[in-house]
Amino acid sequence: MKKVNYKKDSFIGGWYIDGKVCDDLITYFEKNIHRQKVGTTGNGNRDKKIKDSIDMNLAAGDTLLDDYNKQLGNCLKEYIKIYPEVNDLSRFSSGVEPYNIQKYKPNGGYKIWHCERDGPINRCLVFMTYLNTVKNGGTNFKYQNITTQAIKGLTLIWPSDFTHMHKGQISNQTKYIITGCYNFI
Repeated sequence: MKKVNYKKDSFIGGWYIDGKVCDDLITYFEKNIHRQKVGTTGNGNRDKKIKDSIDMNLAAGDTLLDDYNKQLGNCLKEYIKIYPEVNDLSRFSSGVEPYNIQKYKPNGGYKIWHCERDGPINRCLVFMTYLNTVKNGGTNFKYQNITTQAIKGLTLIWPSDFTHMHKGQISNQTKYIITGCYNFI
């Protein structure tokens, strides 16, 4: 599995998964318009000045995600090799919350700094895969001073806390991602 080398003290890991898996997820998204909804923030806000997307939730155990889950699991194993302390935490799972495929039309995106540990939730790690390549469509990590590139198949894993505030780069191209969290059980 090809790795992207971010600074170890950033606690951001990156690996490339198979592009066909990405294509299959985009195809499913586009063929199932009835499952799409206007994107919301964690508190249910539908303000396009904050987040401008079309979303589709999928249960983590959905058979559509079998190939993705296998490759995501390999990314998690690689992440734990770098940060073995994750194994000392209470057990966690990706099956608690739905995964979210998100489509950002040109000039759309998650436009404000945020993290995935907002409110009474038990999130441990975040994962996100860019499903297509988008110039200047990556993710800015505030305190790590890192901007990732939106390259098809790039799968990122990072801690869910405020230490990893991030926001999307706003691009003039359409961008697709799939994202979710590993939660404490």
